[in-house]
Amino acid sequence: MAKLLVKFQRYFRRKPVRFFTLIALYLTAGSLVFLHSGFAGEPTISENEPNPLDGTSEGTAFQYLGVVQLGRGFKETPEARNSVRRYGPWFKSVSKDTPERNKMGDYGGAWSRALKGRKVREKEDRAKYIGCYVDNTRRRALRGVSFFDYKKMTVFRCQDNCAERGYLYAGLEFGAECYCGHKIQALNVSESECNMECKGEKSNVCGGVNRLSIYRLELAQESARRYGSAIFRGCFHRPDNISLALPVTGVMLNMSVDKCVDFCTEKEYPLAALGGGSCHCGFPTTLFTLHEREDEQLCAQKCDGEEFESCGTAEYFIVYQTQVQDNRCMDRRFLPARSKQFIGLASFPGAGNTWARHLIELATGFYTGSYYFDGSLYNKGFKGERDHWRSGRTICIKTHESGQKEIEAFDSAILLIRNPYKALMAEFNRKYGGHIGFASHAHWKGKEWPEFVKNYAPWWATHTLDWLKYGKNVLVVHFEDLKRDLFVQLKRMVNLLGTRVFEDRLLCVEGQKDGNFKRSGLRKLEYDPYTPEMRKTISTYIKTVDMALKLRNLTGVPDDYYPR
Repeated sequence: MAKLLVKFQRYFRRKPVRFFTLIALYLTAGSLVFLHSGFAGEPTISENEPNPLDGTSEGTAFQYLGVVQLGRGFKETPEARNSVRRYGPWFKSVSKDTPERNKMGDYGGAWSRALKGRKVREKEDRAKYIGCYVDNTRRRALRGVSFFDYKKMTVFRCQDNCAERGYLYAGLEFGAECYCGHKIQALNVSESECNMECKGEKSNVCGGVNRLSIYRLELAQESARRYGSAIFRGCFHRPDNISLALPVTGVMLNMSVDKCVDFCTEKEYPLAALGGGSCHCGFPTTLFTLHEREDEQLCAQKCDGEEFESCGTAEYFIVYQTQVQDNRCMDRRFLPARSKQFIGLASFPGAGNTWARHLIELATGFYTGSYYFDGSLYNKGFKGERDHWRSGRTICIKTHESGQKEIEAFDSAILLIRNPYKALMAEFNRKYGGHIGFASHAHWKGKEWPEFVKNYAPWWATHTLDWLKYGKNVLVVHFEDLKRDLFVQLKRMVNLLGTRVFEDRLLCVEGQKDGNFKRSGLRKLEYDPYTPEMRKTISTYIKTVDMALKLRNLTGVPDDYYPR
């Protein structure tokens, strides 16, 4: 055996080309065997067996926006306790079963089935194309939620977002805009009018100019469509003129929250108000603002059709927000005539400037501009992002600048101030994770965070001080006040911008204030990243800013800046 090996060694030493050829053939054969085993080993799923990806398998729960649905009962998850719930706090199920978080993320059973379809190539389609339809910016064909992506929009992505929220239809427009809805309220037109390619998928059509390519979502479960994610708004006194405040009313036997929400969703109204055995639908208006909440015990009357729900009374209504999008504040455009006044929307980075722009665009109907250019924001629908900041076509201009020359270039400004502890963390997350992403644990624990605080904390103070010193006609708005009392603060901001204030439009903004620009709270740090030395330094900056505001007869910083 040893002699044979020696002979092979001498042979290949004399002819090395043949040796390397043999090695290449060996590696190629190994690769083919590996690929074959990979395809052959792909799991198959029988139609009769439960699939762990299928939302209908035993033990799977439907989850969306923090609400856990199991059968017909709901339990609040911790992250949703203050925002989304199906029922009031009066009647609670005694069930001790707590469903585990779906390992596929926050998708419900409906879209788990769609994901399964992508994995194992189910025979049935997830959506059926039904045609090209007219759309109108003032009266949408699909009146549910909407989102834009002018760089990566695809048909599947739009269907994904609409199905995840339980909608029946998904429509694409202008190559980059996605609209969802429960019914189509528009005329069908020729297919040739839907002629724009998708921005993220050149092989497919995504509508056209004021034209929607609409799909019916075949895989959206009935339970997801019906119960979805109606948001509890509170207990309110019956409005004086109910026929005007809530124009559509239905009286139902065995009333339940689900029945009323379904009824108002079908009628295309964003509010569902339960008053005992009656269900009322409408919009938030000056006749029914949803600003004066009552004690929830006043609404604590059980529904006839569901033991663990409250349906309010004849005098005190339980109000839910349906999935129907209030389109009274969704139209946006550039200014009809170029403005010669340049109004800044100034803030320290991380102070909520992008969110404030979203609110201003909804409240005024005009695009906002920017001192910079951020392609990711343009792709998300901020169309004024591409304009030069002095173009005069936008209602105001985002800026983080703090130098005298830059500040004096603006004729007036809204100065947005936020708690420095929150602002620094928000900007750090943006820097390392994007506009709605998060910095990694390694960044927080590494040298990046201390260095960031050292450089940015002084800027938080000097930014405000410079705008107070050099700015002309500066309106100070605290981020915390804007969150707490959006209607009043946004009204102040719109007044400074010189446009007419429509209160019904501001009420519309309240119903969709978060938009797509709110960072999720699900990944909050489990520890305080600020050291005692950092806190001591930042507290000094807070006191300096507070004193500067009060010297100008302005409201000082909010009290919650100080507990640190």
